[in-house]
Amino acid sequence: MKITRIRTELVEVPLDKPIATAIHSLHSVGCVLLSIETDEGLVGEAYAFSINAVRLKAFDEMITSFDHQLIGKDPHYVEAIWQNIWKEINPIGHRGMSVSALSTIDTACWDLIGKAANKPLHHLFGACRDSIKTYASAGLWLSQTIDELQAEAADFIEQGFRGMKMRLGSGNTSADVERVKAVRESIGDNIELMVDLNQALTPKAAIQLGRSLEEFNLTWIEEPVAAYDLKGHAKVTQTLDTPIASGETEYNRFAMQQMIEQCSCDILMPDLQRIGGLTEMRNVAALASANNMPISTHIFTEQSLCIAGSASNCISVEHIPWYSPLFREDLVLEEGKLVIPNRPGLGFTFDPQAIKRYAI
Repeated sequence: MKITRIRTELVEVPLDKPIATAIHSLHSVGCVLLSIETDEGLVGEAYAFSINAVRLKAFDEMITSFDHQLIGKDPHYVEAIWQNIWKEINPIGHRGMSVSALSTIDTACWDLIGKAANKPLHHLFGACRDSIKTYASAGLWLSQTIDELQAEAADFIEQGFRGMKMRLGSGNTSADVERVKAVRESIGDNIELMVDLNQALTPKAAIQLGRSLEEFNLTWIEEPVAAYDLKGHAKVTQTLDTPIASGETEYNRFAMQQMIEQCSCDILMPDLQRIGGLTEMRNVAALASANNMPISTHIFTEQSLCIAGSASNCISVEHIPWYSPLFREDLVLEEGKLVIPNRPGLGFTFDPQAIKRYAI
């Protein structure tokens, strides 16, 4: 099997309503949809995204600039392709948009490998489970009122979720505590509750807030301080009893190694786009396992399920439905867990009608 062509399409998917976190303001997600075509008629698919479709054309140009590393190659040599692109991006750096392009290409190649074998990727990687715990993450925003938080939390439970995440980091400890208290009272003690501070606080402020939240039995506190402040992360992690989750903003296994060495968190959260694709995500899962650390994947719900199904130290995946309209297939939630599909490859394929509807 040889790669004959790569093709990209740009789309923008609007959110139901604008949302806000401590550092983000979103009204849509823009995606570069990558299709890698072969001489056997098989097509591998993956995507890169940007908030509000900002700089989407730059993502597109970065991805397509590596066509010479793909055309005429057998996608089964995915490790060689990864290494060749890794070497090529050395002058511009191994973080940011260059790694996002590598991630997208790598994931699409793995999709091709699964389709060629007519097997789901978690089977090819070595399956450990058929479903994985998830939590509702597309809600409970910092911009919502307490009444809205309680109503949405109840709706998540009605949908079948047994865990959910809310955003904090307003800078007002009392207000943040009141919001968590209201949600915990609404959902009861048997539903897992996480909070994401979105890097908004100083270590001292994060510790103060974390101590005030201990009575609410949180599953974790996420990104309490600036992502680059590993010492600050470590101080918060070592001080609080509540587990600290972080790593979504880090690129590749080398950055994750630094987080582990500095004891910057209890749970690593690799992001498929930033980490370097499925090849590097598997490396990070193994690295975390070697250090007795769990991982929980960040966003990319559909395309991270194969990791969840093959990495025994993966404890959950984040449920973000922003990209679901782009796929023919639906996510299946059963008793608070997402079913890992047994369809070939990633198990999710782009819907041509949706591409037309959201095309830029």
